[in-house]
Amino acid sequence: MPFEIVGEITEILTIAEGTAVRDRHRLRRLYGGRRWRKLKGGAVVRLRSGTIRKAELHWYEAHGIGRKEIKRKRYVD
Repeated sequence: MPFEIVGEITEILTIAEGTAVRDRHRLRRLYGGRRWRKLKGGAVVRLRSGTIRKAELHWYEAHGIGRKEIKRKRYVD
């Protein structure tokens, strides 16, 4: 992974859930689970270079499965 999450993810918002999640068939095939949600939030991340920055993150989550495929979308600092 090109970054490491330092601390906790804050300001969590749901972007899509249920049939609105475009990748739901792929997620069910790979990880199982029934009700997938796409979420976004902010967190402090440490990059490979050692730099620490605040970033917006997007990920998928399902009950009993947890967070999967966390992506850094943009820096917000």
